[in-house]
Amino acid sequence: MKKLDTNTLPDDVEALKAMVLELQNQRLEQQAETARLQQEGERWKRDFYQLLEKWQLELKKRFAASSEGLPGQGDLFNEIEDILNPDADEVAAEQHIAYTRKVGRRARLDASLPRKDVIHDISDEEKTCECCGTDMHRMGEDVSEKLDFIPAKVQVIRHVRPKYSCRTCEQHGTETKIKQAPMPPSMLPKSIATPSLLAQIITAKFQYGLPLYRQETMFKQFGADISRQTMSRWLVAVSQKLEPLYQCLHDILVQQPVLWADETTLKVIQSEKSKSYMWVYGCGGDKPPPDSTSPLPNIELYDYQDGRAGVHPKDFLQGYRGPLQVDGYQDYEQTEAKLAGCWAHARRKFVDAKTVQGKKKTGRPDVAIKYIQKLYRVERLMASKSADERLQARQTESTKVMNSFKEWLDAQLTQVPPISVLGKAVQYTLNQWSKLQVYLTDGRINIDNNRAERAIKPFVIGRKAWLFANTHGGADASAVLYSLVETAKANDLQPIDYLMSLFEQWPLIKDGDDIDHLLPWNIKISV
Repeated sequence: MKKLDTNTLPDDVEALKAMVLELQNQRLEQQAETARLQQEGERWKRDFYQLLEKWQLELKKRFAASSEGLPGQGDLFNEIEDILNPDADEVAAEQHIAYTRKVGRRARLDASLPRKDVIHDISDEEKTCECCGTDMHRMGEDVSEKLDFIPAKVQVIRHVRPKYSCRTCEQHGTETKIKQAPMPPSMLPKSIATPSLLAQIITAKFQYGLPLYRQETMFKQFGADISRQTMSRWLVAVSQKLEPLYQCLHDILVQQPVLWADETTLKVIQSEKSKSYMWVYGCGGDKPPPDSTSPLPNIELYDYQDGRAGVHPKDFLQGYRGPLQVDGYQDYEQTEAKLAGCWAHARRKFVDAKTVQGKKKTGRPDVAIKYIQKLYRVERLMASKSADERLQARQTESTKVMNSFKEWLDAQLTQVPPISVLGKAVQYTLNQWSKLQVYLTDGRINIDNNRAERAIKPFVIGRKAWLFANTHGGADASAVLYSLVETAKANDLQPIDYLMSLFEQWPLIKDGDDIDHLLPWNIKISV
């Protein structure tokens, strides 16, 4: 800007006023431009940090370990253990630090496996002492075990049914009666499939994720030409016949005191929608309690739907009004259930905030994670206790932790940018707070929804192998068969043994017969 010279200034007052006004306007324009540039810089800075946080999270998801455990997690907050165990010995003031390293785990061979002894002995001549010529005695032996694999084999079972007739009637009678034993009942009477073959195909796909086209190749190696289309028709037919059993499990499920649910995507080729969904509902744990005389049933039911709308869980759980453990998906609110939140989901968001915070740094995310770890420590200490004892510990210890955590979260609303990863974690936890407190009211409710996530995981892993379903009928069949396989596993059964016994006994059932004896926790497994 050109420097003004007093000799060049006009003597006219009006001219001077005009010059002053012009200078003021220029100053205001410069201030406005400076403010605009500052706002633009703040916006670019905010966008940069948002992109940086997203990039760091993507790096973690792609390359970092997926475990949610944190270093030293098991050693934190011993004060809760001391409160719950007042008779525990005092902890020494001296700190001992130990270092461990991982070593390779040797394969273990189950004691129930059949053993075949192969003796490697020296010759009779060598059993004579070279020094004195005396016969040597056997002082012991060394035993080493190696695992031998016997490939599977297939065989054809020929059902031979002799026919009988009367020769006299053949020669002199007007009608000749033929007597013959009936065919034994079968799941698929007009097919070559036996209970063992059907059980093998189903477990190979739904337990181990082996697509039908690979099974087709495998069977050809054994001399059996079974196309994937044939196997697919078998699976659909079997699932349709077992629909009453699925419905029986569903009726039992909605009568249970506590349920959990989750959902995941599914691609169906002949569907108009780009994404369909497989929902999973269940009750109980991974395995039945070993020491309970009347354990609640462990059930996992899959339900295929062409969308993610809340009407689907509403219809499936119609009439159920108890606690339902879910993630933060809002459409579950359309059900009549009392929704219980998931602390694992809340914790993950703060773990993400810790990730973008950077390594070897501590801050607000660490504070939040420590609060949540205190809640989980109470659960670990009370895991083997009864539901009433667990409820008492939650109401005395966990409630205190949650009240302090809530005060801390409220304080962060004015201190943390809401668009940051940490700000979103704080807001999510506060939005879910009423649901996150539900587990404090019932000792049978879990602190998180990890049980549902473990139930949906076999489907997610299998989906990576077979990628999609061709039709709605195929997806419905998958839901029924996944339900039977996973429910058998949850009741500590080998799915192939359960399915073989089920397929042997199901054809003997007539319309109207009771099928409770075929439920996984009641069935007698065929030897």
